[in-house]
Amino acid sequence: MPMSFDSLDVSWDALGGAALIALARMTDVALAVLRMSNTAAGRRKSAWLIGFFEALIWVFVVAGVVQKINNPVYAVAYALGFATGTFLGITAEQFFARGEQVVRVFTHHGDVLADGLRERGYRVTQMDGRGRDGPIQILFIHVPRKKARELPPLARLLDSTCFIVIDDVRSSSAASRRTMPPAAGK
Repeated sequence: MPMSFDSLDVSWDALGGAALIALARMTDVALAVLRMSNTAAGRRKSAWLIGFFEALIWVFVVAGVVQKINNPVYAVAYALGFATGTFLGITAEQFFARGEQVVRVFTHHGDVLADGLRERGYRVTQMDGRGRDGPIQILFIHVPRKKARELPPLARLLDSTCFIVIDDVRSSSAASRRTMPPAAGK
C-alpha cells in the first residue's frame, strides 16, 4: 500500500512532536558515537552504560515516529536529529579526548627535532630508519590525546618537512601512566 501524505499536519502540536523527536534522536546518536569510542578503547563499563541509555531513547523515538509515519514532518525531524547527533557526538568525543596517542614523526633532522621536543617536556624515543629518500629518524612520542593536537604544529615549526602519523593507544605497559613530566619547578 503506497504511503499518502494527504494529511500533512504542520500544526504546533506536530512541530512540537517533531522537535522532541529531533532532540531525542540527536541525543541517542551522540551517545552512539561516544559508545563506539569507548568500545574501541576497551572501556566496557562506560560503553555498556552509554549503550543502555542510547537504546532506551532510540526505542521511544522509533515508537513515536512509527505511530505518525504518515506525516513527513516526523521523518524529516528523525533525519535531522540523526545528522545533528552525529555532529554533536563527534564534537563531544573530541572535547573529552580520553585516552592516549602515539605521535610518530619521520624526519631528516631527528636530533634537532627530538631535542626541541624534549626541551618542551615531551618524552621522545628516537630510532633510525630508511625512507624513500634515504636515512631518516623516527621519533615516538606517547601523550594524552588532548596533548596530541599540539605536537604537529610544534614539530613542523622545528622541521617543516617532517611527516607525522598519530595513532590511538589501546593499552600500554608503562610502569607509570604519567606520559609527560611535571612542569619545571613543581
